[in-house]
Amino acid sequence: MSNSKVVYEGWMVRYGRRKIGRSFIHMRYFVLESRLLAYYKRKPQDNVVPIKTLVIDGNCRVEDRGLKTQHGHMVYVLSIYNKKEKYHRITMAAFNIQEALIWKEKIESVIDQHQESLVANGNKYVSFEYKSGMDSGRNASSSDQESQYSAAEDEEDSRPSLMRRTTIGNGPPESILDWTQESSTLASQNTNNQAFSRKHWRLLQCQNGLRIFEELLEVDFLPKSCSRAMKAVGVVEASCEEIFELVMSMDGTRSEWDCSFQDGSLVEEVDGHTAILYHRLQLDWFPTFVWPRDLCYVRYWRRNDDGSYVVLFCSREHENCGPQPGYVRAHIESGGFNISPLKPRNGRPRTQVQHLMQIDLKGWGVGYVSSFQQHCLLQMLNSVAGLREYFAQTDERIAPPRIPVMVNMASCSVPTKKSQKINLTSVHNRSQSLDNAAKMMDEYSDEDEDFQIPDEEVAYTIEQETKRTAFEEEPVVEIDLSLFSGNLRRDDNENSRDCWRISDGNNFKLRSKRFCYDKSKMPGGKPLMDLVAVDWFKDTKRMDHVARRPGCAAQVASQKGHFCLVFNLQVPGSTNYSMVFYFVTKELAEGSLLQRFVDGDDEFRNSRMKLIPSVPKGSWIVRQSVGSTPCLLGKAVDCNYIRGANYLEVDVDIGSSTVANGVLGLVVGVITSLVVDMAFLVQANTTDELPERLIGAVRVSHLELKSAIVPKLEPDPEP
Repeated sequence: MSNSKVVYEGWMVRYGRRKIGRSFIHMRYFVLESRLLAYYKRKPQDNVVPIKTLVIDGNCRVEDRGLKTQHGHMVYVLSIYNKKEKYHRITMAAFNIQEALIWKEKIESVIDQHQESLVANGNKYVSFEYKSGMDSGRNASSSDQESQYSAAEDEEDSRPSLMRRTTIGNGPPESILDWTQESSTLASQNTNNQAFSRKHWRLLQCQNGLRIFEELLEVDFLPKSCSRAMKAVGVVEASCEEIFELVMSMDGTRSEWDCSFQDGSLVEEVDGHTAILYHRLQLDWFPTFVWPRDLCYVRYWRRNDDGSYVVLFCSREHENCGPQPGYVRAHIESGGFNISPLKPRNGRPRTQVQHLMQIDLKGWGVGYVSSFQQHCLLQMLNSVAGLREYFAQTDERIAPPRIPVMVNMASCSVPTKKSQKINLTSVHNRSQSLDNAAKMMDEYSDEDEDFQIPDEEVAYTIEQETKRTAFEEEPVVEIDLSLFSGNLRRDDNENSRDCWRISDGNNFKLRSKRFCYDKSKMPGGKPLMDLVAVDWFKDTKRMDHVARRPGCAAQVASQKGHFCLVFNLQVPGSTNYSMVFYFVTKELAEGSLLQRFVDGDDEFRNSRMKLIPSVPKGSWIVRQSVGSTPCLLGKAVDCNYIRGANYLEVDVDIGSSTVANGVLGLVVGVITSLVVDMAFLVQANTTDELPERLIGAVRVSHLELKSAIVPKLEPDPEP
């Protein structure tokens, strides 16, 4: 690093496209100095040479590219470049808008200092002219209309204005009505800061702490099933950025505050501010008789200079989002959110949220039942109250949340089996070849080159990307599972009882490659080892070192030259029980985290052995008691490790913990009604060890205590 003063520094996302045409996303350490922006692979020490630098002067620009979907993540993208050398640029991104805005502000402040110094010395510089997004229906962003603004700037070199234009993508599509313009203009002129115009809106009712307004304009031309526009206005104790991130979500997080949301997905990403979305509504008005509704609409957003956010909706047809079986396609005439900051109170941020909807719910006969339209519309508007309660019930929000991932939807229309097979095959082959090339580039090269990123993103689904990041590779040598057996039977039928089967690794969230930087997690994917057998034992005393039993899976694996990892979960009581899982692999990868765990000392093993439990089926109290939080077994209970020839046995004494014993007493009493999932892994703590990999996962269904057998154990040899 140079001796210049550091203005700001921290981890950010590198975002761009490689020469082979594949987009990349990974973490880099950025440092902003008084005249330089640079980034490094790791936090710089002494005189480390940066991967790339950009000299900051009065000709530099910070280009807001909005939100982009990259490798299953939504990232907020900034591009910094010099106006005289536009092809020399650095593109950076953040998982949350707060961090991106901080970087934008810091870089712009450095640029302003250079421009002010030039003005003070009587030199000319190229000024930024403010182009408000409110002035016209379609305004250009700096990325899409650069030549237009560059010409204007060159002609006005003598003007010392330091105001910046607001970048808002391509502006709202022509079909979208920006209903916030009028209210924003009136609010700015009104000393009382009213959120509405009394001329066009009337207060309809107050409900759940919200004011509900109805439009007063004449709308006789609308279909009977389409009501007047209505909006809900409420105050939420959270920052505009926190609320905006939730409003933009289309995953399970949304169902925690929006009771009208069933599911949704991304159809097409037009630019950083505009996207086409598919959305299924969950309306509770006589669902037995009324078909559910879905939507295909364009969503546009922008951030205003006062820190407020505007999100606009309008229905749009799309070739990849045709009618869905069992759903009636509703039509949004106009809608969206207006999220505006208020003065803090008692040290907590406050934000006014307006949610407007004018929707035609379609369907025959619906227009003649007025209560249906109003009931459903009020249910959708009540999401503002959902936002308020969501944040009111959260005590701490120290780390800003990441923008939730949206599931990409390649096609909403119903494909034929033949076309579906062809499509999946082509995508799989393409992703496979690109994955191999990308792994080589990422592993052996520090090259981070910026290329123009086209609007069209690589056609990957979330499932394909998460499988790639989990490094799912089919084993070269298959293990013959017929060689192994246990007394508890395997049955892959969902409704079977007193049996086990392989649990889907993607049901468990493990630490990702970027966990050290952003605490992100990913689906577990394919395990490292194969679960070949399960034993269910009982005895009057605790059963230790069960792998010594002749003919057990561990002994068979050892005879075949394979390695076996045995987990013996010991359940105390008047009758002692043991559930034993045998995981087998052909060999341990030299130097891998799993190999270090197997050959390490007990202290290392205790600090790394992790279990992730889950109860997909069972009573509420059992599910709450067990939970799904990962647990370091060696820290919670006593574990005994026996290293044998080609195997390691882990005896887990659940009775050694008072808390675990209490939960166990609850579980054993209703064990026949439970379906339990368990995932075993070695915890990864450093960047070199990440991402985490599953050893294996198992599902045990409706276990019967009477099916346990007494094992015939050989006496342990004297040490």
